Parts: sequence; C-alpha cells; structure tokens
Amino acid sequence: MKKTEKTTYSLDFMRRLLKGWSSRLGFILLALIILLCLFGPFLSPYGVNDIDLQNMYTGPCTAHWFGCDAMGRDILTRLLYGGRYSLLLGLSSALLAAVLGIIFGVVAGYFGGKIESFIMRFMDIWSALPGMLLCIMISAFMGAGFFATVIALTVGNIPGGVRMTRGQVLAERKKEYIEAAESINGSKMAIMFRHLLPNVVQPMIIITTMSIGSMITMAASLSYIGLGIQPPTPEWGAMLADGRVYIRNYPFLITFPGLAIALTVLALNLLGDGLRDALDPKLRD
Repeated sequence: MKKTEKTTYSLDFMRRLLKGWSSRLGFILLALIILLCLFGPFLSPYGVNDIDLQNMYTGPCTAHWFGCDAMGRDILTRLLYGGRYSLLLGLSSALLAAVLGIIFGVVAGYFGGKIESFIMRFMDIWSALPGMLLCIMISAFMGAGFFATVIALTVGNIPGGVRMTRGQVLAERKKEYIEAAESINGSKMAIMFRHLLPNVVQPMIIITTMSIGSMITMAASLSYIGLGIQPPTPEWGAMLADGRVYIRNYPFLITFPGLAIALTVLALNLLGDGLRDALDPKLRD
C-alpha cells in the first residue's frame, strides 16, 4: 500500500470512528482523562504523598478541589497520579491477554485435529473457573504488586480471546487465498500470521479495547481487597479501599475515585462501539 493510500485510509478510518456522537464523546473523554493523568500531577502544587495533618478529612474547597484524605493528602493530585497505574494496568493486561489469545486461537483454528481439541478442551477447563476468583487466587499466590496484578488479570481473560480468534480462523482457512498459499508450499507460520491473522484480528481489536475497562474495574477490585497495588501508591481501587472506612462521614473519599473509574470505563465502551462500526467493512463508503 502506497503512502498516499495509507494516509487516505487513515483519514477515512478516523472519519468513520468519530462519525457518531457516542464515539466522539468516548474519544474526547478518554483523551482528556489520559492527558490529565499524564500531565496533571506536574501542574498540581501538592505532592502525591505530601502529608498535611491540619487538613485531615478536609472537604472539597478552593484549595483542595476534591478534598483531602485521612492523612491530609490532596485527593485530586493522588487521583491524577493514580490514574497512570489504573490505565497502565488495564492496557497492559488487556493487550497481553489479546496477544496470547490470538496466538493460541490461530494455532487451534488452522491446524485443527488433535491440536485444536487439546487447546479448546484446556480452554474449557480454564474458563470453568470464574475470572475474578482466578485473579484472586493468582494474586494471593504471587503476592500483591503491579506485575502480579497484570499476570492475574491476563490469565483470567485468555480463553475468550482464543475462542473468538479460532472461530474467525475456521471461517477463513478454507478460502481461496489460503489454499493458494498452501499450494505453493508456503510455510505454516507465514500462512497463519501473514495471511490469516490480518483477516481475523479486527474483532479482537474491538474486544481488547472494550476489555480495558473491565480490566481497570477488576484491578480496582483486587486493590480494594488488598491484593492489587499497595499503599501508598494511589491507584484508584486502593483509594477506594482507603476511604471505605469513612464512607458515612466523608463520602467524598470514595466518590471521586469511583467517578474516575466509571467515566474511564464509559469512555472505553463508547470508543469500542465506535471502533466496531469503523472497522465494519459493510459500513464503508
């Protein structure tokens, strides 16, 4: 594909992605959240772990827009800084789960036979365990922390990607371009990942985008029960866990972290819907 054709396709893709109001809202909201998390802490006059005992449990005011926590730390600063961890946890675990799901799904769908049966039966056993329970078990075994949380979130979300990719490969592997590649003795690796993969990866792109939101929610849940990111790191779920004790007297301690999670998940879901429409070849002009 020539450079001008790539540019035209990219512009057409962005036009279709931002065609609907919901996808535009999701794109703008997500971009705003990412920019605030990246640059917001640098603009704040407070440090992320600056303790001010004179401002313990201070409610929202002009000096502290979102109030202060039990140690007098500025909630807005911690919220912006903690967003980096929450977004990175969701993105890295969703991408890793998607890559592994695509690899196993392509292998199972292309080779078939005993290899497919072995992989899919293993996935059936794997998916029999509830995803959240599996995350809790892995986090409890590996210990809390960023790396352990990514692994726990990834492991629980691989089977769905394998099934989706396998189904797409089964629909593609009998088409003429695959038979032509096999007739000239093309290597199996080249056929799977150079010819098949580009034609089956679009649904996984959509699913991965939308699963980032669920990964962020699951990461917050792990932090909430003490198995995710640990204090004093201000991850959104950890901030919820810190404020749950004071929910009756100081509800703002959990209101703002909860809103941050909800808005991020909403933005990702709206963007995922727009991405689905933009990648649908039936909707192209």
